[in-house]
Amino acid sequence: MILSDTEILRHIRQGTIVIEPFRPECLGTNSYDVHLGKTLAVYTDEVLDARRHNRIEYIEIPDEGYVLQPNRFYLGVTEEYTETHLHVPFLEGKSSVGRLGIDIHATAGKGDVGFCNHWTLEISVKQPVRVYAGMPIGQLIYFEVCGEIATPYNRKQSAKYCQRTPLPVESMMWRNFPPDER
Repeated sequence: MILSDTEILRHIRQGTIVIEPFRPECLGTNSYDVHLGKTLAVYTDEVLDARRHNRIEYIEIPDEGYVLQPNRFYLGVTEEYTETHLHVPFLEGKSSVGRLGIDIHATAGKGDVGFCNHWTLEISVKQPVRVYAGMPIGQLIYFEVCGEIATPYNRKQSAKYCQRTPLPVESMMWRNFPPDER
């Protein structure tokens, strides 16, 4: 079951959903609009290695915007910091963003109960498009969970994306391999 606007607000008041900053005008009928943060990241190596820590460089989006290019992969970030303690959050691109040919996630649209951070976006575009910090980029939808959660994401030893940061976070896949295989 997807939470309605009144249920999202109720859970915000209870503290089981946190959205910072929260703007009432961003609350939809059954979702909450999130915005593109001011920082993008790109990988510095042409070939990425799943067993290695691939380095990134950051790009600050200027006031006049930044043109994203096809055949280039960008990591973005939401302005909003979120916490979800009882629900499964899903991040979907806004239809107006999709109609510009912007995809905001390749595979990671679902969060976990216990996810507490800014959302890293996996951005690709179909043709050159100028984006701006603060523009609406996606919407969070909250699903109810059936059954108790044994270990929320933010308490898992294996959780790789728990360090709070307003910057895009690169893949931590390399942490899945033993140190002698990296």
